[in-house]
Amino acid sequence: MLRYSKLTNIILAFCLVAMNFGCTGQEDSQKSELAEKQIAKVTIGVSLLTRTHPFYQDLEAGLQSSADEAGFELLITAGEFDVARQKDQINDFIVQKVNAIVLSPCDSKSIGTAIQAANEAGIPVFTADIACLAEGVKVVTHVASDNIAGGRLAAQAVVEAINGIGEIAIIDHPEVESVIQRVKGFEEEIAKHEGITIVAKLSGHGVKDQAFRTAEDVIQANPDIKAFFGINDDSALGALAAVEKAGKAGSVMIIGFDAVPEAREAIKAGKLYADVIQQPKLIGQKTIEAVKTYLSGGTTTSEILIQCDLFTKADTN
Repeated sequence: MLRYSKLTNIILAFCLVAMNFGCTGQEDSQKSELAEKQIAKVTIGVSLLTRTHPFYQDLEAGLQSSADEAGFELLITAGEFDVARQKDQINDFIVQKVNAIVLSPCDSKSIGTAIQAANEAGIPVFTADIACLAEGVKVVTHVASDNIAGGRLAAQAVVEAINGIGEIAIIDHPEVESVIQRVKGFEEEIAKHEGITIVAKLSGHGVKDQAFRTAEDVIQANPDIKAFFGINDDSALGALAAVEKAGKAGSVMIIGFDAVPEAREAIKAGKLYADVIQQPKLIGQKTIEAVKTYLSGGTTTSEILIQCDLFTKADTN
């Protein structure tokens, strides 16, 4: 009996040690997994249209401030108007297995193949400022200005500037969805005024030097031109340079879109008539909020539109 009791106690002691070791090992493993989850940070790949324009600098600031608040890491790049370069950036994000991708497409249709690749990799895609128009791709949420309403505001400013009569032109950039929307709103509003004729709608590609050359061509072909609508401020400022070179400063009205500091100074000086104001920081913040909602399993909407306003000389006082 005594021998059996000692043997039993030894076996029981061994079992207790083994059980304790097993529990401790399991607990340590769980702690390790928890620590890894805590250490792992949500990473978001961002590819903007450009990082040189004040609008996109403000949009980036909005993205960053919201990401910092959420504890997200942003990998920020820009296509700089080159859709092939932007596609490479998206492919890099896919290889890095980011948790989400935020895009401002350089070309609203051509970017579709890169978004499709992200879809196939299971990485959610969000667009900011510029939407994707390609078919067969999935974008979780698009956040942008209400560009159709903004285009209408620009048209109303043109009507006021030329008293509802005269020939006008649009400095366009039709590869970009946001521009398509604002031009649509502009044309719809102008169509209500029989005394105004759109005599030209030519691309300036959204940059100042090309917009300058485009505006020069318009002025030469249409010497009675009364106003330009520039789809962004680089387009408006390029048109301004052409108007001044042609000796038509003060007689040709110019309305822009973005209200960047240089354009506001031109409005204050009476060189531009008005500008449509966007809220790029808010667009950035709302985009990250949408990413956060989606990644946490919440309900997201397919589109979030931010209101635009008109900036005139009265606002410079």
